[in-house]
Amino acid sequence: MTGTLKIRRVAGALGAEISGVDLSADLPDATVAAIRKALVEHQVIFFRDQELTPAQQAAFGARFGPLNIHPYVAGMAGQPEVMEIVKEPADKVNFGGGWHSDMSFLETPAIGSILYAVEIPEFGGDTLFASQAAAYDALSPGLKATLDTLSAVHSASREYSAQGHSAQKRAGMQVAEADGYVGEYVHPMVLVHPETGRKALYVNPAFTLRIDGWKTSESKALLDYLFNHCRYEGFTCRFSWTAGSVAFWDNRSVWHFALNDYPGQRRHMRRVTVDPWPAMAEQAREVELAGAR
Repeated sequence: MTGTLKIRRVAGALGAEISGVDLSADLPDATVAAIRKALVEHQVIFFRDQELTPAQQAAFGARFGPLNIHPYVAGMAGQPEVMEIVKEPADKVNFGGGWHSDMSFLETPAIGSILYAVEIPEFGGDTLFASQAAAYDALSPGLKATLDTLSAVHSASREYSAQGHSAQKRAGMQVAEADGYVGEYVHPMVLVHPETGRKALYVNPAFTLRIDGWKTSESKALLDYLFNHCRYEGFTCRFSWTAGSVAFWDNRSVWHFALNDYPGQRRHMRRVTVDPWPAMAEQAREVELAGAR
């Protein structure tokens, strides 16, 4: 318990459910600090029974950093930082239906995402989370030492191509294809968390193309090994949504996967994504450069 917050762990590797707070309120700085502390400690945190308008969700997210505007998914009219994630009953493909870390394809990736459940299916639609800090901790000393020296290339070019999962047409969403060269950005394969100092693997199947300085064919075996390792069940937790629930996860150390197991039903979520404060982004970049030397 932190002040009026009650924090209950939900799994061994990551995850905690927090009660005793109304996220629609103008929260005191101390409460925001306690929530941020819980986020970096537990990597993903959950809240139940919230009532948030899009503006209130954005206001809550903005307490943690500037809000990201997604380059390929249209936000709400008048509030482009609020993304509506909708799967209509006739849609076959959901959004986020594969292991990934949000926005790793940007030069300065987001630090966290806040997802709010507006309408949920009668069954299914859970979200899985995997701790990449736990995944790193479980590696051998030799592989850790090797990965500590490597970086990887991330891009939206594959996932948001015409054939990519994320760019597939959905009745309730406006998603643009990545047209032409969209940029490739290099990030360390082991990310040192700027707030905790804990190391985590920072590659993911959706946006990591290859190891920097290696051919794609040379990179495949090691990346495939890591992708398989990183989703081991012991590194995960699972969240079963109810209307009004919220998940807030740390993209610097967490993968997530939205299950698509509710055919013929509607699922409506809203997401805001938090970028680092400029000073924190600069600090993270300095850590990256130091690790690459």
